[in-house]
Amino acid sequence: MSILTVKKLSHGFGDRAIFNDVSFRLLKGEHIGLIGANGEGKSTFINIITRKLEPDFGDVQWAKRVRVGYLDQHTSLSKGMTIRSVLKDAFKYLFDVEAEINAICEQLAETNQNDMNKLLDEMGVLQDLLDHNDFYVIDPKIEEVAQGLGLSAIGLDTEVQELSGGQRTKILLAKLLLEKPDILLLDEPTNFLDEQHIEWLRRYLQNYENAFILISHDIPFLNSVINLIYHMENQEFNRYVGDYHSFLEIREARKRQVEAAYKRQQQEISKLEDFVARNKARVATRNMAMSRQKKLDKIERIELVRDKPKPEFHFKPAKTSGKLIFETKNLVIGYEEALSKPLNLRMERGQKIALVGANGLGKTTLLRSILKKIEPISGNVELGDNQRIGYFEQEIKKTNSNTCIEEIWNEFPSYTQFEVRAALAKCGLTTKHIESKLLVLSGGEQAKVRLCKLLNNETNILILDEPTNHLDVDAKAELKRSLKEYKGTILLICHEPEFYNGVVTEVWNCESWTTKII
Repeated sequence: MSILTVKKLSHGFGDRAIFNDVSFRLLKGEHIGLIGANGEGKSTFINIITRKLEPDFGDVQWAKRVRVGYLDQHTSLSKGMTIRSVLKDAFKYLFDVEAEINAICEQLAETNQNDMNKLLDEMGVLQDLLDHNDFYVIDPKIEEVAQGLGLSAIGLDTEVQELSGGQRTKILLAKLLLEKPDILLLDEPTNFLDEQHIEWLRRYLQNYENAFILISHDIPFLNSVINLIYHMENQEFNRYVGDYHSFLEIREARKRQVEAAYKRQQQEISKLEDFVARNKARVATRNMAMSRQKKLDKIERIELVRDKPKPEFHFKPAKTSGKLIFETKNLVIGYEEALSKPLNLRMERGQKIALVGANGLGKTTLLRSILKKIEPISGNVELGDNQRIGYFEQEIKKTNSNTCIEEIWNEFPSYTQFEVRAALAKCGLTTKHIESKLLVLSGGEQAKVRLCKLLNNETNILILDEPTNHLDVDAKAELKRSLKEYKGTILLICHEPEFYNGVVTEVWNCESWTTKII
């Protein structure tokens, strides 16, 4: 049974085409991984099928009465709501059914026998709906999902406005899973989850009976939960059965077949063109030449798809820093209340350290306190000498109407336009991306622009807060390579062990010093 059918979809932004005559079908129970490089249109596709965006051409058809659940990280949570009230809202449709049953019960006291039988039948259908959807075990279901995603530790009666961005995303994900829709649409769900809760989500999706479409650049996670791949590239959708590694093998085999067919066709074209050129002027052979020309004209030419340029990251080294990077003395971090015990930490030149631990423990707050961007609750931080720090923030929330060129030029006014374009191109951005405004780019493309600034400044210390969020597979692999090669000091927040393993020399688990209940 087809849940979703997309026919002849075409869409673009300005003169930049995203899809061209794309068709897609989702069947009941399919677990699909939607993959492609940054900027190929994965999130745009989700926005189109959820009707948040109208396509230029094409038709999107959902089956009747299909309940769609979409993890949208931009969904707002109202002030005054608690975690529990948000999660209970997932069952609003069932509470509405209960209200209908109560209304029928009131009517039964004042109705005749004939109408009473109709009302009892209607009430029976509604009661079956409540029983089928586990209405009478809602609280245990909420507790189970909240525990799995680490929300119980925060406290279900905590108001959502007090929480970090990562914690709020967890709440939206928990609500979505509790709704148990006919299809889940998940756009980078692991971006704001820590390792423990990624593992819980992995198990949940492995056992999920309904269909889902998952966008993720976390390949181990993707491979463990999907059975189909849809690859988006060059304005096309291509379907592959199996996991990401199967996709790579099949794609490479197809690429070799196309290249071989292209080579044979070019040889045939060359022979025909040579024959026509030698014989079209001679009366005796003109008809044969015209026949060959007709054959030439009818050939459907094979075109080789150009591989998109892969990013090349090379951090510019600054002169060596002093031996001390930072030392904290009884540092207590936080905003209105403390997030840590008194910390006595020391980092020296050449160390590469990963900060790990659950969301909301204060990892970002610690970085910002070390950089003296925020004041600690108490204690102090001593920084060393001759420091050239490159800081990559997790998220930039302010709206930016600059083009990519303007953004880099503002940072490096001495660069020529050629140098600006070359710097952005090395980060894997095409001409269309480079000339676009930042606000129309995908999260991964915006991250590449921010990385471009970091790469072109001389540094001897890198402080990176979740740098892999939104980055595609090629960019992530190149970033890992460049960090392994980097001669300076690195302090890194990351929730992907497969990324930071091999880069860092030490791992600091922030759960050992937090004041939060884990």
